[in-house]
Amino acid sequence: MKALSQHIEAFGAMVLALVWISPLLFAFWAAFHTTSDAVNFNLSAAWTLDNFRTAWAGAPWLRYFLNTFLLVSVVLIGQFVITTLAGFAFAKVAFTGKDIVFILVLMQLFILPEVLIVENYAMVSRIGLFDTILGVGMPYMASAFGIFLMRQAFKSVPIELHEAARVEGCGWFGILLRVYVPLARPTYLAYALVSVSTHWNNFLWPLIVTNSPDTRPLTVGLSIFGAPENGVDISVISAATMMSVAPLLVAFLVFQRQFVQAFLRAGIK
Repeated sequence: MKALSQHIEAFGAMVLALVWISPLLFAFWAAFHTTSDAVNFNLSAAWTLDNFRTAWAGAPWLRYFLNTFLLVSVVLIGQFVITTLAGFAFAKVAFTGKDIVFILVLMQLFILPEVLIVENYAMVSRIGLFDTILGVGMPYMASAFGIFLMRQAFKSVPIELHEAARVEGCGWFGILLRVYVPLARPTYLAYALVSVSTHWNNFLWPLIVTNSPDTRPLTVGLSIFGAPENGVDISVISAATMMSVAPLLVAFLVFQRQFVQAFLRAGIK
């Protein structure tokens, strides 16, 4: 009975995985076939790269890729600085009201980003960052999830290393950079993958706060490229979609082991 139960669970997991990945598989199939062959699942149809050529010529993709790369880089750098300092403070620095402040930070996890769009829009416009890469990324730099993750990683560092660095004459900042940050590299890598994938795929906020191709990321550019007024061609749109998600897929395949191990190490302790 136990073996049968394990086989059923494995089969169920495979079915759920197939259902989850089926849209991506169809997009991949459609990207390399004509629209009629893709929709009719003509398995004997010839594969073609014409859809990618058409898609590439239909929008300034290089600019969109550059904007997206700059956006995720700006957000990630800001998050690393803020989450590192805040996580270290909550993990190793004693100050009045630390637990209360930490709870208030975690409450951010229960607030959907969409709830704050109006206020963020007003703030970005007020400080003159509307339609800029920095304006798109600024509201996401203080991440409650990142602060929690870094706090857990720093709490797992042996106190003996902290005391040894203090004996060597390091101050708080020196201890952070020489002891805690190097030991938390797997956590930084895992968080970087989460942050990059999240903001690479973010759509609603960039759509609202950008007006020109000079600042639009891939998601907004893809939505404009696939708009009905431009003509709907499922194969060409699928080709554009595959171009947009390819960097994330490659990054995950390369770093998947570190991604999983970092979250296992950064569990609640």
